[in-house]
Amino acid sequence: MSLRTSANRYAKALFDVALAEKTDLAQVDRDLEAVVAMLHESPDLARAAGRAGVTDAARVALIEAVAERMGLTAPVKKLLVLLADGRRLNLVPDLAASFRERMLNHQNIVRAVVTSAAPLSAEKTKALEDSLSKVTGKKVDLSVSVDPELLGGVVARIGSTVYDGSVRTQLGKVRKQLVEGN
Repeated sequence: MSLRTSANRYAKALFDVALAEKTDLAQVDRDLEAVVAMLHESPDLARAAGRAGVTDAARVALIEAVAERMGLTAPVKKLLVLLADGRRLNLVPDLAASFRERMLNHQNIVRAVVTSAAPLSAEKTKALEDSLSKVTGKKVDLSVSVDPELLGGVVARIGSTVYDGSVRTQLGKVRKQLVEGN
């Protein structure tokens, strides 16, 4: 089983437990992001928790102490102990990403990445968000970046779907038609 598949299964289980226990999903998400950051900033801790020479009791005690110090929610703390006991803390980054996707889906939110040729005004950003909401039927969490090479227009990506309204693409289509003689 791949690491991503395992992370997805743990994320689903955490999500189900958080819902059943009526734990704030946004807080669970923040806790997971804090753990990801902590593991990134303290790779020695992750290595120590994964070493074969460390006893199971010491590994669990270490993770319980870290979770307690970080003030993590009970479901996240339990999951970390379970992962540490199985020397699977390396799953946490993928697990956090998978959990976030589940949470957003549960809240009927879709993420969109929009690239424009120039910075968008607040009004244009809101109009684009509203337009994408109508297309998807969901609330849109919009992330906007600028790429001057687009020349004009915008490119919106929602999952694997791309809406390309850039001048660069339109010019490429015209160029292709001229070359083909259509």
